[in-house]
Amino acid sequence: MKSPQTVAIVGAGPGACALAALLAQRGVRTVVFDDGNRPELLVGESLIPAVVPILRRLGIEERTAAISQRKPGVSFLHGETTSIHFNFAPIAPRLPTYAYNVDRMKFDLLLKDRAMELGALFVGCRAGVVRAPAGSGRELILDTASLEAAPALDHQQPDLLVDATGRSRLFARLLQISSKRGGRDDVAYFAHFEDFEMPEPAGQVLITRLEQGWSWRIPLPGKLSVGIVIDKERAKALGATAGERLEQALQTEPMMAESARHAKRISPVATYTNYQLVSDRSHGPGWAAVGDAFGFVDPMLSSGLFLAMESAAQLDAALEKGEPLKTYDQVMRRWYADWSELIRYFYDGRIFSLYEAGHQMRLKRTNAVQHAIDRILNKHIACLTSGATTRSRRSQWLLKGASRFLIHGVKAPQELAIR
Repeated sequence: MKSPQTVAIVGAGPGACALAALLAQRGVRTVVFDDGNRPELLVGESLIPAVVPILRRLGIEERTAAISQRKPGVSFLHGETTSIHFNFAPIAPRLPTYAYNVDRMKFDLLLKDRAMELGALFVGCRAGVVRAPAGSGRELILDTASLEAAPALDHQQPDLLVDATGRSRLFARLLQISSKRGGRDDVAYFAHFEDFEMPEPAGQVLITRLEQGWSWRIPLPGKLSVGIVIDKERAKALGATAGERLEQALQTEPMMAESARHAKRISPVATYTNYQLVSDRSHGPGWAAVGDAFGFVDPMLSSGLFLAMESAAQLDAALEKGEPLKTYDQVMRRWYADWSELIRYFYDGRIFSLYEAGHQMRLKRTNAVQHAIDRILNKHIACLTSGATTRSRRSQWLLKGASRFLIHGVKAPQELAIR
């Protein structure tokens, strides 16, 4: 499409503000409708190294570091097999060998402030979006009240409307666009805690396979984000409310109870559903979707905030080059598909069986070839999960081949799968 001169973004989360900042950097007149309606807790507190180059491009890495806990890696704890401890050192020089765990309220405000510094204009109200009249060449437009609330638009419809309303998927609902769901039907309950025991190194994120579902522990400045992800039907057995369900899991799950024995919850318990969902259409005449409004893969591996900000960067690149929005759509769909495939290795147990097989190789000290295979696989898994080579067909092929031919003498993946 022709590079737009004016863009209106509906929503003000990370994808919206990253896009607003990038557009404003190029001199595009950008208006962001921000009604200020945000929950106290938001999923997406742990970043991956692939986000850092975007932070640098926006000029906010130092500011992000000042409000964050530096993240050196991720550990995957499993009660029935060897736990996996990754740091990001093997991803050099493709990406920085670290990431950040962020307080989302502060991080989102930082992104908004940066977009405003670069010239994006924020309107403090909810945008009214309606179907466009037949023959207008558009599918959606802003209503009269929204145009009046945004003087920068000069009472004219923007060249492009962007849906950044997250899982509300405002534009998709107005246009009755369906979506594809993944195979899981999970719900997450999470809160912030003090006095929750955490191992070293500082900042390491812990992902724990539970008897039912899995949990995350994300170190934040002065507190810990703790969440459980569990099948919706199984969650009902834990209690009647979100608080009861999280508390029951912390008290009864063997992999969590000891660390939580002195923990004090310091926030409400948030509930998130609607995982593994990608819209069947991300754009149309005069509009496009970014972030969760386009798709959300899964909280496993913390790809959500990266994909939101990457979608902003990819849409900005397509607009700058005057490329059709189909090009943007294709790039992002590949990101969603490749992350989804990688995450399946953790859910179905293949990654745990493969890692145990490598662990047995190291213990037996058989030969140099097996050591080299183990070292190469660890490097590629780290690169895949950091965003460095998630789309690399070579890394995907290595992981797929290894999971077929190298798993011997250990528990089968189905025995180690996350239920």
